[in-house]
Amino acid sequence: MAEIKVQLPDGSIRNVPQGTSARDIAMSISPRLADAALAASIAPITDGPKTAELVDLNRPLERDVQLRLLTEKDPEAREVFHHSSAHLLAAAVLELFPETKLGHGPATESGFFYDFLRETPFTPDDLVKIEAKMKEIADRNEPFAREFLDREQGLERFKGEGDFMKCHFIEQFVKPDEKVSLYKTGKFVDFCRGPHIPATGRIKAFKLLNIAGAYWLGKEGNPQLQRIYGVSFYSKKEMDEYIKQQEEAKRRDHRAIGQQLDLYSIQELAGPGLIFWHPKGGLIRTIMEDWLRAEYLKRGYSLVFTPHVARRALWQTSGHEGFYAENMFDTMELDDAEYRLKPMNCPFHILIYKDSLRSYRDLPVRLGELGTVYRYERSGVMHGLMRVRGFTQDDAHIFCTPEQIESEVEGCIDFAISVLHTFGFEDFKVELSGWDPEDKAHYVGSPEQWESSQNALKTVLERKGIPYKFIPGEAAFYGPKIDVKLVDAIGRLWQLSTVQFDFNLPKRFELEYVGEDGQRHQPLMVHRALYGSVERFFGVLIEHYAGAFPVWLSPTQVAIVPIAERHAEYAQKVADELRKVGARVAVDVRNEKMNAKIREHALQKVPFILVVGDKEAESGEVNVRVRGQEKAEGSVAVAAFAARVQKLIESRSTKLD
Repeated sequence: MAEIKVQLPDGSIRNVPQGTSARDIAMSISPRLADAALAASIAPITDGPKTAELVDLNRPLERDVQLRLLTEKDPEAREVFHHSSAHLLAAAVLELFPETKLGHGPATESGFFYDFLRETPFTPDDLVKIEAKMKEIADRNEPFAREFLDREQGLERFKGEGDFMKCHFIEQFVKPDEKVSLYKTGKFVDFCRGPHIPATGRIKAFKLLNIAGAYWLGKEGNPQLQRIYGVSFYSKKEMDEYIKQQEEAKRRDHRAIGQQLDLYSIQELAGPGLIFWHPKGGLIRTIMEDWLRAEYLKRGYSLVFTPHVARRALWQTSGHEGFYAENMFDTMELDDAEYRLKPMNCPFHILIYKDSLRSYRDLPVRLGELGTVYRYERSGVMHGLMRVRGFTQDDAHIFCTPEQIESEVEGCIDFAISVLHTFGFEDFKVELSGWDPEDKAHYVGSPEQWESSQNALKTVLERKGIPYKFIPGEAAFYGPKIDVKLVDAIGRLWQLSTVQFDFNLPKRFELEYVGEDGQRHQPLMVHRALYGSVERFFGVLIEHYAGAFPVWLSPTQVAIVPIAERHAEYAQKVADELRKVGARVAVDVRNEKMNAKIREHALQKVPFILVVGDKEAESGEVNVRVRGQEKAEGSVAVAAFAARVQKLIESRSTKLD
């Protein structure tokens, strides 16, 4: 029997019979490892670029590979685990409601979902029954077994069961000369490429969350499906921690806090997904934008401002009319042409670049703008500040030579990390999304451009010692990208900062610069957003801090409460001293009880509440109450307190001491 080479993570190589499975190799290393493994990752044995593939433990290995056995410790295993949980959900639904037809059931970042076509709507009581049936199937420890059929046999099988959606997937994803991959779990059989965990018994804890509507293939007018969302975990302890996190997330919901603190609103008369910034929220936004614009100038960016609309011809040149039209607002008929609201700022920045011929000596050109864009988001996906129809992007576009690209990308990464640290986010994760060299038709640009740009991004991350996850096939069609995802106070990941190559727009707009050789060349172009959008970043800030912003961001930094009317004059004097050091101060002289005033300012999450009476007026002091502390700190001199606040503001500290 022919042998193949299997290289293990420690670099050792084993010669094994062709057709040996990853589980067989795991058993030969350690039965305990075999029991712990959930799936495997294989890649070609080569020094060059390689694309790893996730496979079942029982899949026969047919060629020389690098092998990595995936356990609960490996992030890649989580995706396989969640996808297997989606199959567990579908199996339970079909056992309880056999008339149901299946859409698809992928893993998501935090769990899984499955789409079902069923005339009768699922109810919350149904979710309880489905969960119980899932547990029953999990307890049966049924294996996820893979089978293959000829393409026509697979189509006939699902046609006979009336599963038109599965037939569509087979026709779309399986070529005529290929086999159809099926996974069987007990009586349940699904068209699926896998991989899956060994058996249902490995899914120890799960919870179904909610039911939502979803159009078949995401297109309005198609049949409406019922999407059941769920989460699954390696242990009950992990699930309990998740439930606790979700309860905390509910407490931090930016929509409720935004209303409580009077930061912003969405007005029904104006329309959904359009944000009205109230004075307090508007002040925080101004602070955010002023800081960012100052950083732009420090880092060599030029600030630009561009229109909100443009002729339709611009969007035809950029390609948005072709690949993004369904996310754009309808055209407007004006005197000279049709116009559309801008969904992105990049074509406008390109027109500024193109307005004059550039020399290599002019590059890099860094154009930055806080530009408001408009996208037609469907009503079902809008969510507070996180998903809106009108929002402001901190957009920048860099035009540079190939020799400058690494330093420009490095500058973008440094800028992104600076933003996170400034606003109090210490932890983040980085993903590098690349192309799929086996699917060249879906990407613009040459293979050389893709390899060169991906390597440039990798080089920068590795030189800076930043751990990252490379995700092949997840790049946009026009170039690879780096995503910096922040981790908030309760451990959630948020996608905000992006550094994105673009091979498409420089070519479409015929961008040029005159090189040192006197010839015309096409510049490299980088899209870069750090907040992502001001609205989304602000929403994340609200939830990260649960509305208790750092002093430098708080709309009111100090509230002064005079004990009696006669103390109002002294309170104003204290306020004047604090304003001299840049503090935002409110003096509460309302005819209300002192404790009621203190309680109200505490609910508004004001960092410092100062109480002043006869004693404080005589001694030139203030009695300090600090947000989050049950007892007052006590009395201190006004000058000392002013110095404390000034230091917190200037350092942009996240602390109050």
